[in-house]
Amino acid sequence: MKTKHVLVWIAFAVLTSVLLAADEEPKVNPKVTALLEQLTKAAAEAAPDLSEAKTDDEKKQLTESHAKLQKFITEKLIPLCTNPVFVKETAAQNAKGVSLDEIKKIDEQWQKAEEELPIHKEKLNNTCAAEIKRLAKEVLPNLIGECFVMDNQGANVGQNVMTSDYWQGDEPKWQKSFNEGKGGLIIEKRKYDKSTDSVDQKVSLPIIDPEGNVIGAVCWGVKVDKL
Repeated sequence: MKTKHVLVWIAFAVLTSVLLAADEEPKVNPKVTALLEQLTKAAAEAAPDLSEAKTDDEKKQLTESHAKLQKFITEKLIPLCTNPVFVKETAAQNAKGVSLDEIKKIDEQWQKAEEELPIHKEKLNNTCAAEIKRLAKEVLPNLIGECFVMDNQGANVGQNVMTSDYWQGDEPKWQKSFNEGKGGLIIEKRKYDKSTDSVDQKVSLPIIDPEGNVIGAVCWGVKVDKL
């Protein structure tokens, strides 16, 4: 009987420890939390672009659409700044140490190519690209057009559709979201995107590793009319 009681207590203790462990939330580095809060604040403070509105009704529509976009950025896109696949694949590309001159050479070949190059195929079908496509289909269905991840120099890590260029380091979408390793948010004007044959609004955010380091960036083409 004593043995039976001991076994029961051991089983109870093991079960209790498992349940307690399940209730524990994984610890998040304070630097990560601070960066995500910074991005959330930036999204909340971003003003709508009313420069092309000609009537009060148009201004109202753009303001309402902007509010929906702000909510989408805060609730859906900012949490993906720490997506483990994006982090792993971006860190791996950074670790290769490719020079900026080499990146620019690849960019030139990318833009001049009349047929699909091996690098085009790789960036459309690698692990990062697969994760972008999964998110666009399962997590953000019908809300994302073009999306691509960039490394710490603005070079393409992965994409869901063919981008017009390989290197984004000379463009605000990378410059303001990577922000010299400090991270930031940029919301661009809505416009027609040839690669997806749709009107979208580009939103770019940093890629943040578990230690709170900004290691790259991601650009989302949001179909704002579907929000």
